[in-house]
Formats: sequence, structure tokens, C-alpha cells
Amino acid sequence: MSRPIVAVTIGRAHYPRMFSDAAWAALDGFAEVAHHPGPEPATKAELVDLLPGAAACITSWGVARLDDDVIAAAPGLGAIAHMGSSVKRFVSAAVWEAGVRVTSAGIVLARDVAETTLGLMIVGRKRIWPLGTHVREGGWRDEPVWARWGARELGRSTVGIVGASNVGRHVMRLLEPFEVTILLYDPFVPEDEAASLGVAKVELARLLEESDVVSLHAPSNPTTRHMIDGAALALMPDDAVLINTARGDLVDEAALVAELAAGRLFAFLDVTDPEPPAADSPLRSLPNVVVTPHVAGCVENCHRMGELAVEELRRFFTGEPPVYGITEDMLDRIA
Repeated sequence: MSRPIVAVTIGRAHYPRMFSDAAWAALDGFAEVAHHPGPEPATKAELVDLLPGAAACITSWGVARLDDDVIAAAPGLGAIAHMGSSVKRFVSAAVWEAGVRVTSAGIVLARDVAETTLGLMIVGRKRIWPLGTHVREGGWRDEPVWARWGARELGRSTVGIVGASNVGRHVMRLLEPFEVTILLYDPFVPEDEAASLGVAKVELARLLEESDVVSLHAPSNPTTRHMIDGAALALMPDDAVLINTARGDLVDEAALVAELAAGRLFAFLDVTDPEPPAADSPLRSLPNVVVTPHVAGCVENCHRMGELAVEELRRFFTGEPPVYGITEDMLDRIA
């Protein structure tokens, strides 16, 4: 019996980062591989050339959208395993109409983002960045620096989680040893589910008013754009920490800059709107904000996504349920 063909579309230059030897060996155990020959992710024309005859494909960042033309050129395509979080940009109505199974490796990527978020919570409450700068400039544990920066511990504080996404839920688990009170804002999570997670479901205004740390894990869509605007930021208590490892457009950055310039808040932004921020953006110079270049996800551990993508396809061909399947009705509430 011939083995199914799996098309790998991500470009050979990205193989070392995304696939471990174990992933390749597992894929070779059940499929023939059709490689996109170029070094970079496949364009639409390259997908049309590559996918005829493929029973499944593996995608990642930068691969062209699987639109009507691409799906029409791949009548045997049954599954797409995406090595990344959001599948919104890659899938089209044609994918769902053709009955293609879609999976995402977002659950493993979420681990890295959540761990980064926890680290930012700890160093944010402790004000590690400004205190380190203070010492570098010749200071030490003098009283004015405590009054200015308000160093605290994460333990027994109140943490507001905006969005019970894969990342948000993993952050909740990581916070368990810290004895924090967790407030959750997510209109898609019922009260009983929130209770099972060990958190209190509240409206956004209460979360902002009561949280020492506010961490954003909501998807980017028209209803969440600038959900953290000037009015929302004004509700946050003095010395609170705002963390955004989700999407930049959740925050009205002009309003955030105004609050930061006033010195009330401290922010960690792994994402901005736009990316990167302008060369003269105050986000690059204000002392109470740290901007990182969208690195909260995997840097060297992306192999986990390749391994999960292969496992998802193994499950598809053996008739097993996916680890993390994406359905069309999920698109309005996922990243």
C-alpha cells in the first residue's frame, strides 16, 4: 500500500529551527514527504505546484493563504497542521468547505509565551529594570528609589488575566505557587468554567481597578481593538504593571504613552502597534516601559511545534482525534 504524501511548505531555510531529528523520523514512519524546494515559505503559485497529490500539509509563518485556487489545486488534501498559533490568515472558506482538518501548534507555543509572561510579572512587580538602571547610574538602596518605583513581590498580589486563551490558561497554572488572587475577563468563559479554573470571572472595569498586574491574552479582532484605551488605563491603580504578550492593537498606544509619561504605571510590551515602534516613539525611551521585539514565544524550542504537527498528522491518518483541532466556529474568539 502506498503511503500518503505530506507536503512541507515552510521553506528549507526554516527546517533547522522548526523540525527536530525526532520529528523527521516520526514523519518518515508514516508518510512520503514532498518538500517545497525554496528556502523561504511557499507563495501561492508554489503551493499550487506543490499540493496536487498531497493528502496533508504542514504550514507555518509566512506561507501563503490556502485560498480557493490553492484548495482547488489540491483535491486530495485532508489535513493542515500549522506550526504556529493563529490559523486565521492561512485558512479560507474553501478550506472548511472542502472538509479539511485544521490543527494548530499554538498550545506548545503558548507554554513559552506564558513562561515569559510569568517572568515579566515577577520582575515587573519587583521593578528589576528601573532598579538595575538606578544602580548602573551609581545608586543603591536609598529611600527615594523605593518611593519612586514601588518595588513589590508577585506573591499574594492580584493578577488580572484578560482572555482565557491557551496562553492565559497556562499563565493561570504557572501562578498557582504564588498564592495570588486571579481575576479573569473573558466573555466566552462561563462562570462555572472560571470557577473550575480557580479564578473569579469579572467585568473588565473591575479587573483593571483591582489588579496589581494586568496581563493581556485576548485575540486581535474588531471587538478587542484598543480595549485598553485611555479610560481603561485610568482605572488601573498607581504602580500597577501592564503586560502585553498578545497583540499590539489591544492597547491604544497613544493613551498608554500618556499614562507612562505621567509615571503612574509600568509596562512590558512584547508586541506593539505598529511593529516595530517608530524610531522616535516614546516607548523606546520612557523609563517605565520595556519593549521587546515579539520574542515571548519560542526562540530555540520551536522544535516542539514541528513534533506536534507531525503527531497531529499521524493521528489524522490513523483516525485519532487531534491534540488541538481548529474549527470554523472558533475563529471569532481565537487569536
